[in-house]
Amino acid sequence: MKKVLLFLAITLLMTTGCSRTWSGVKQDTNEVYQDTKEVIHEATA
Repeated sequence: MKKVLLFLAITLLMTTGCSRTWSGVKQDTNEVYQDTKEVIHEATA
């Protein structure tokens, strides 16, 4: 239950900002995803 509430709170905070902030969040999330994907690929190669 705590995880669900935390997820909803984070989602609410991310969506209440201006569109520029939301674009920044999406960009940061994409960069983290790409970096993680690359590290996993290198570790398993």
